[in-house]
Amino acid sequence: MTTMYKPTKSDILREFRDLIFITFGLCCYAMGWAAFLLPYQITTGGVTGISAIIYYATNFPLQYSYFIINAVLIASSVKILGAKFTIKTAFAIFMLTFLLGFFQQIIGDTKILGEGQEFMACIVGASLCGIGLGIVFINNGSTGGTDIIAAVVNKYRDITFGRMILYCDIIIISSCYFVFEDWKRVVFGFVTLIVISYILDMVINSARQSVQFLIFSKEYQKIADRIISDTHRGVTVLDGTGWYSKNDVKVLVVLAKKSQSVNIFRLVKDIDPNAFISQSSVIGVYGEGFDRIKVK
Repeated sequence: MTTMYKPTKSDILREFRDLIFITFGLCCYAMGWAAFLLPYQITTGGVTGISAIIYYATNFPLQYSYFIINAVLIASSVKILGAKFTIKTAFAIFMLTFLLGFFQQIIGDTKILGEGQEFMACIVGASLCGIGLGIVFINNGSTGGTDIIAAVVNKYRDITFGRMILYCDIIIISSCYFVFEDWKRVVFGFVTLIVISYILDMVINSARQSVQFLIFSKEYQKIADRIISDTHRGVTVLDGTGWYSKNDVKVLVVLAKKSQSVNIFRLVKDIDPNAFISQSSVIGVYGEGFDRIKVK
């Protein structure tokens, strides 16, 4: 008989932190749509793009069609992506439905950048959407729709979110021609999509950057214990020889996220201010605590 796993306090705090950041990302995404894309009749890919096209053609509220389409899609993600991902996605869908309606009520049809500023609205709105999506993804969330498809593919193949979403959304953007009969709108849609994909990949890749530390210190045991307890990263101890002094030395090898660099420097300095540290960027780290290998 298996015992049921009980989440610890740190697990609960981590999940709560994820939800806070997901909400912030959704605010950026909703603001990008409500303030810059919708007033200038610019569309892009994804379920939000489909909902925007429906809105432009029928005046049916964007947030309602967004919710209806995602309610159907999310049911298919439970078995593939797991309950945790699905719960966060459902939270994001409900929250984004509310935020889209909320910001639209505040902003309405006001063109913040003025008349004839479709291109600038496209760039600013797409940047906000890309930042928002990136924040949502790195905190294990999703806004639904083609994001779910991208997350499924990314789970099994080493294809970036931005590129996968780009592939999924070309048809959606092209279809807006049948609403406006204006190729300029299609071009704006593709520019928006490219900017979103680029910003999204930048946010995700910057959050996943890893570094390698080589630490030389007589207090290597204390430093290793602190790194494990404070940063929850593994430490490997190598035997070395200082060729100038001909003395035996211990070398600590640590792989960590770039965001943890300052904490590691601080704890090493607290224990041994004279320690010798080398930090270098690594292209990819795969294994427990980092990315999973996704090749056949």
